[in-house]
Amino acid sequence: MTALLTVTSIETLYFDRIYALFGVSVEVRDGEIFAILGPNGAGKTTLLRTIAGLLKDQPKKGTIHFAERRIDGWQPEAIARLGIVYVPEDRGLFKELTVAENLELGLWGRRDEAVTKDLDAVYALFPILHERGRQQAETLSGGEQQMLALGRAMLRRPRLLMLDEPSLGLAPRVARTVYEALGAISRTGTTILLVEQNARLALGVAHRAAILEAGRVVLEGAASDLAENRDVREVYLGIGGVEQPPAKTWRLYRKRRRW
Repeated sequence: MTALLTVTSIETLYFDRIYALFGVSVEVRDGEIFAILGPNGAGKTTLLRTIAGLLKDQPKKGTIHFAERRIDGWQPEAIARLGIVYVPEDRGLFKELTVAENLELGLWGRRDEAVTKDLDAVYALFPILHERGRQQAETLSGGEQQMLALGRAMLRRPRLLMLDEPSLGLAPRVARTVYEALGAISRTGTTILLVEQNARLALGVAHRAAILEAGRVVLEGAASDLAENRDVREVYLGIGGVEQPPAKTWRLYRKRRRW
């Protein structure tokens, strides 16, 4: 499987002095789901925004290649034209517009014969969107808004779909439905780069994953291997536990990770 996206030793700064990413390298293979896990403030969203060209003059160092083209320093619209579609944490919907109107914006500029076919595929994946066609986006539930954001993104026919926290604020049952949809999208051949705090959901659908902490990649590998890693299970999955330290030393005790 060849690499579709290669991020090599990038460094991203805010205000030219605050490091958000330190020498981050990631390779996303064509057709796979790659998950980036980590706590708040780890730099996960910054990584996606850097790839999408949304941070001016960033990255300061390193390179980003997509489909064998070097794209670091490109304008966001030029990157989007290559087939990189970014769905932000807030979903980026036009909330005053209806569901149907939001989907029409996903079709903006398309004149190909597959428009109707693609729209039907979105409705097949998310039937609720067809039912809510005349409803304003702001009146949808959180899960429905996420489905609308995914549906609109798929109408752009992305080569790489980048998702920022798709399960954020969703009830567990709804989050599972969204992740089932991601599996279905992946089976169509779409490559997915996924940022997520819910490690259990992400590792359940991803092929490979990396853990980002304090702007650095500290662990990377097959999703199944990370799911079995002792530290990942304890820190991110809440499985297993640590031995209780003696009462007199508990204040000095800190779980030592092996990365």
